[in-house]
Amino acid sequence: MRQNWHMQSRPDADPIFQRNNVNILSEGTRTMVFAHGFGCDQNMWRFVAPAFTQHYKVVLFDHVGAGGSDLSQFSEERYGSLRGYASDLLEVCRATASGKVVLVGHSVSAMMAILAAREAPELFSELVLVSPSPSYINDAGYVGGFERPDIDQLLDFLDSNYLGWSSAMAPAIMGNPDRPELGQELENSFCRTDPKIAKHFARTTFLSDHREDLAGFDSPTLILQCADDAIAPADVGHYMQRQMPGSTLVLMKATGHCPNLSHPQETIAAMRHFLGLDDSDER
Repeated sequence: MRQNWHMQSRPDADPIFQRNNVNILSEGTRTMVFAHGFGCDQNMWRFVAPAFTQHYKVVLFDHVGAGGSDLSQFSEERYGSLRGYASDLLEVCRATASGKVVLVGHSVSAMMAILAAREAPELFSELVLVSPSPSYINDAGYVGGFERPDIDQLLDFLDSNYLGWSSAMAPAIMGNPDRPELGQELENSFCRTDPKIAKHFARTTFLSDHREDLAGFDSPTLILQCADDAIAPADVGHYMQRQMPGSTLVLMKATGHCPNLSHPQETIAAMRHFLGLDDSDER
C-alpha cells in the first residue's frame, strides 16, 4: 500500500524538488534525508521515517526514474555511474538542510551516501547504511555474493523480460517467504519503474565497485546488516566495518534485504541507539 505523506513544505517551483519529487515531513534544527534503493521509491520509508519527525526535519525524495520523479531529467550519461545519483543527493541535501544532515541510504543508495559524504564531508553528521554493498561481485579476498557470470545472467534476464525478472527477483531480494505480501509489494514497485530506466540503473548498480571509496572513511557511520540477505551477505558488512574506521556494524535479526519494510521497528531502534535518541531527547 502506498502512503500519502503529510507534507509541511514543498516548493514546487524549485527544480530540484520537481526533479526528485522532494517531500518534507517535518521541521527541525537538524535534517535527516532518506534515500531509497533500486526499483523502489520514497514510499519504502513509510514505516521508518515518521519515527524521526519529532527530532529532525525529515526529507524524502525519489531518484530520477523512480516514483514521482521527473523522468524527462534522466540521462544515460549522468546516471551511468553512482556518482551522478550522488550529485543529485547532494543537491537535495543542500536544498533542504537545516544544520548538519543525517543521511540514511538503503542498498545501492548507501554507496551514493558514501560518495556524497566524500565530496562534501562538512554537510553530514552521521550516515546510516541499510543493507549496503560496495561491490556485488566476488573478488580475491572479497565476498560480494555473486560471480560475474551470475550478474551477467541476471542483467540479461532483466533486459529480455523485465516483468518476469521482477516477479522472480522481488521475493528473493525481500526474503521473508512466510510474508509473501512483502515480496509482492517489492514486485509492484519494480513494475511501476520505467523499464528502460530500470535496466540502465540495474547495470549501474550491479556492475559498480566502490570498495576504494571506503578506505579510511571515518565519518560516524552505522552499518545495518541483515541475516540471510541474498544481495549483501554478512561478509560484506564485516568488510565495510574493517575498511571504515568510523563505522559501527549492527548484525540484525531481520532477514532479507529490506528491513525498512520487513522489520521497521528493529531498524528504528538501531538508528535511535546510534543517534543517541531517547524518549526525552528533543534534539
